[in-house]
Amino acid sequence: MPVLLLVLLLDFLGWIMDRPHASHLRIDHKLKRLDSTKTLLIKSEQLLRIEEHDFAMRPGFGGAAIPVGIDVQVESIDSISEVNMDFTMTLYLRHYWKDERLAFPSQNNQSRTFDSRLVKKIWVPDVFFVHSKRSFIHDTTMENIMLRVYPDGNILFSVRVTVTALCSMDFSSFPLDTQNCSLELESYAYNENDLMLYWKNGNDSLRTDEIVLSQFFIEQFHASSGLAFYSSTGWYNRLFITFILRRHIFFFMLQTYFPTMLMVVLSWVSFWIDRRAVPARVSLGITTVLTMSTIITGVSSSMPQVSYVKAVDIYLWTSFLFVFLSVIEYAAVNYCTTLEETRKMKRGKIPSTFNATQAMAFDGCFHDNEMELTPFPRMTPTLTSDPLATPSQVSDTRPIEGTRLRRQRSVRENVDLLVSNSYLIDSYSRLAFPLSYLLFNTIYWSLYS
Repeated sequence: MPVLLLVLLLDFLGWIMDRPHASHLRIDHKLKRLDSTKTLLIKSEQLLRIEEHDFAMRPGFGGAAIPVGIDVQVESIDSISEVNMDFTMTLYLRHYWKDERLAFPSQNNQSRTFDSRLVKKIWVPDVFFVHSKRSFIHDTTMENIMLRVYPDGNILFSVRVTVTALCSMDFSSFPLDTQNCSLELESYAYNENDLMLYWKNGNDSLRTDEIVLSQFFIEQFHASSGLAFYSSTGWYNRLFITFILRRHIFFFMLQTYFPTMLMVVLSWVSFWIDRRAVPARVSLGITTVLTMSTIITGVSSSMPQVSYVKAVDIYLWTSFLFVFLSVIEYAAVNYCTTLEETRKMKRGKIPSTFNATQAMAFDGCFHDNEMELTPFPRMTPTLTSDPLATPSQVSDTRPIEGTRLRRQRSVRENVDLLVSNSYLIDSYSRLAFPLSYLLFNTIYWSLYS
């Protein structure tokens, strides 16, 4: 009898200890029935009946093409490379479609949100970037993938991706150019008979954050669509994200144009330096030529090797030509000066005290102020009279007034005049070079600006 009472007492104590746990399980089960979004992943898969369908096939296989809406939010344009002719963009890519196989019952019409773990088990559109070089989905701290399933089977699939794509650039007007780049989206496997890709909200499907670039100003962002044909697989829907970039000119004005203008103006300083100062004028000319070569090399190294002439090439090489001509101008001045002094030396008499070595030590040529030349006697004009004329007739002789004919100088005479007065070359250059360069700048900036 005491043993029976002891057994009954132990059973009663055990029932009392298990009662709170059983009550907790009943409460938790009740909460799960009220809010199905609190269930575990394995139960979500059961709710969506993932194991009951073949998600290797698209929704509605064998029927009409499934419509897939796209909208994009551009977060940033990370870089634009002229050398590689590409751009890098970070964006949020969102897909919208309906898969009735994932529909589930819900009393409050609440959607379910999942991460990348469930994405791998269902069908998603195989959208890729045409002409992309590199692309990746961000994975810090988890993969930036979001899947939202609604009770009626509508699905939102969003990814955050960075893509580097090709941009065919035209540098004919560089750096006063405007570039038109586009990012193109397309289904890889499904042509227009299986998948219809479209912008979900029309032009409002493309949204951008405030984007500021160092060298470009974004003039326009717009969305468009079209078709792409492949001979082996047919027609595909293609979406375009097009943006127009206008280059900021101020950077190139500071780095290229202003230094080039200063070098050209500096080369004109030699026109005011004495033509006998050979070391000064030659060193100035060589310095400006080498500086122009450095500027041209620096600009070319930062540009792709294209087969046509760019606007900056026209400006740099024309400026280089002006600098080079200033050096050639002094070579002509020095040569003409040498010829002039040589001719004077041959027509005159060189004194015995004249030292040719000292005269040529400074710049390698003779100078008229370093030698004493005997002047030619001045011829006095006389009137030719008739020997048979009487004295009264001679005294009444007067010069006959008439029309004076000026004979036009030949090219050879003009060259001789220029050689005899070599200083005129510098005088003409002081005016001709600035006016020519000013005319060139006027034409250049009116064409390209």
